[in-house]
Amino acid sequence: MVELKTDTSIDAMYEAGQVVARALTAVREAAAVGVSLLELDELAHDVLREAGATSPFLGYRPSFAPTPFPAVLCASVNDAIVHGIPTAYRLRDGDLLSADFGAQLNGWAGDSAISFTVGTARPADVRLIETAERALAAGIEAAVVGNRVGDIAHAIGTVCRAAGYGIPDGFGGHGIGRQMHEDPGIPNEGRPGRGLPLRHGMVIAIEPMLIAGGKDGYHAAPDGWTLRTNDGSRAAHAEHTVAITERGPRVLTERR
Repeated sequence: MVELKTDTSIDAMYEAGQVVARALTAVREAAAVGVSLLELDELAHDVLREAGATSPFLGYRPSFAPTPFPAVLCASVNDAIVHGIPTAYRLRDGDLLSADFGAQLNGWAGDSAISFTVGTARPADVRLIETAERALAAGIEAAVVGNRVGDIAHAIGTVCRAAGYGIPDGFGGHGIGRQMHEDPGIPNEGRPGRGLPLRHGMVIAIEPMLIAGGKDGYHAAPDGWTLRTNDGSRAAHAEHTVAITERGPRVLTERR
């Protein structure tokens, strides 16, 4: 069931979204050659504590997971697409890092992700990340009253496929509100004009995931959480929490 949020509730979700935005900004600023993923996780945890917020990631255990997620930050490096568990791995020059983070504040959730390079950027990685961001922007632009979920999916998929990238099947965005994952699902590829109509008060997380090698295949790493590309090529992930309103899409996790 899809819960339509009131304008007051959307304002409260914006506050949760801004905690997420601050944490991701801090992670990006701190991520440098030699910094460990565990250090970035602790930094993100500090942002939660300062805001009086909690993590919807820490302890989360969906049906596919062998163990609860042990961190507040998903840190996916190079060929890891999503759900990377922070470890003692220290970032190296040229790494591509995708950071996904959520916050729960006053009963409302926010969720967002960014991808960026550490140190010397490879041109191919820059193009991959820029395309992920363009796909996210296209999805947000389609998130208007009167459109359907398929219009968002089509907008995202069109950008990704036109650039020659793969899209991991079965993973995409989702509704969000009191819980991090709510109805409806938001695929990263689909047919326009199909699916649930978009209405004022719907809040969704839009999150394109791109595989540089052009194939869609992926597999779970031995930790049971991290998803890696089958061909070993790099991946990028971009995400925002977006409210659908009569005045147009409102990005609740915008970074200032």
